[in-house]
Amino acid sequence: MILLIQRVSEAKVRVDDEVVGQIGPGLLAFVAVEPADDDATARRLVDRAVSYRVFGDDAGRMNLSLADTGGELLLVSQFTLAPTPAKAAPELHDGRAPELGRATVRTGRRTRPRSAARQGGHGPLRRPT
Repeated sequence: MILLIQRVSEAKVRVDDEVVGQIGPGLLAFVAVEPADDDATARRLVDRAVSYRVFGDDAGRMNLSLADTGGELLLVSQFTLAPTPAKAAPELHDGRAPELGRATVRTGRRTRPRSAARQGGHGPLRRPT
């Protein structure tokens, strides 16, 4: 499983002009679920993301985690992060099957109910903003 995180003041994901996931200040996380990943991998990676100290403290140092700030987490499935060695374009089979990927991302989301984790869609063309 690969997670690419970005600090955000707000984020939302739209599918066909419908908002399917939205958060305030926190982390936007693009998630590539790979074939060997399971629920334990999802829990471990979400726990890790929530504990990264990427937010500034009162002294301006990157010393606070998402858990410390009470921020939110938006998980967005993104198979193109899965490795595709020596290929010009990512291939869907490098990631996990959509249904299994969705289930694994949901498990990750349930891992952190206090961090207000949200899911931003899986499969269709999405527009994160």
